Amino acid sequence: MRIPPVKAIVAFECIARTRSVNRAAEELGLTASAVSHQLSNLESIIGQPLFQRTGRGLVLTPTGERYLADVTGSLADLSRATERASSRKEVDILRVHSSPSFGLMWLMPRLASFQEANGDIQLNLACSYENVSFSNGYYDIDIRHGYGEWTHVEVKTLRGECIAPLASPKYLKQYPVKSPDDLLAHRLIFSETPLVQWRQWFGRVGVAGAQKTFDFSFDRSYMSIETAALGLGIALESLMLASVKIREGALVPVFDDAHSVEVGAHHLVYPSQNADLPRVARFIAWIEQEIERTAPNASGKSRS
Repeated sequence: MRIPPVKAIVAFECIARTRSVNRAAEELGLTASAVSHQLSNLESIIGQPLFQRTGRGLVLTPTGERYLADVTGSLADLSRATERASSRKEVDILRVHSSPSFGLMWLMPRLASFQEANGDIQLNLACSYENVSFSNGYYDIDIRHGYGEWTHVEVKTLRGECIAPLASPKYLKQYPVKSPDDLLAHRLIFSETPLVQWRQWFGRVGVAGAQKTFDFSFDRSYMSIETAALGLGIALESLMLASVKIREGALVPVFDDAHSVEVGAHHLVYPSQNADLPRVARFIAWIEQEIERTAPNASGKSRS
């Protein structure tokens, strides 16, 4: 059987990821008819349909599922081989994509630590709200926020992350808090991002039927953490994301460990073949060691 054109395989992967010929065409800079033609060409070579149409759009057939798993790694390998061949010098480049709050509040303040431990690796970091595709081989690893339910990739959850109320020492001095019930009379900051929301947290600590309006509402954790650090209220946020602010004394957990909720909210995501790359293995080992070394508990102290 002859090898299909690479552009047909790229079109197939893009359609599978976006579940839409139109969105794939927009991403690839082609017309929808051109993308459909590439898919038809690929299906004719394989001899079986790769998608079926449903009321929810395009869905991979079992053959399409298997083919996607096989070609995703091959496309990434081809991209890396091309990069190595075109490089004028041997530089080990680690390309990391991250959710913005983790990249800004946890990773960037620790770049010196990474450089000290991995001086032979050049780290390229990009942050956005979208989960990246690994099909073009550009990114080595993605740090994602959510429930970890992604397919065709390895998912390694970062352990020990807890959600807890956080406030500035200045705020707590001015407005003391003795129990969870007291929070109902305080200025609370709402964030859409955490996997545990205020209503759930109140239920877990025994404050039943808590109803509260919020003084501030944000769609990103870094904004609610910064607002709490400014002394404008109490945020329910990740101790991991706020660890630098806690270490600097700009924020403190309002209560002890018993009032924090452990979550698996951030994940290292990468294609299975990338696990064999030394730079990826070293990054994973470093990030896990750094979390273990610097993660604060509910007293605000790091474990080291």
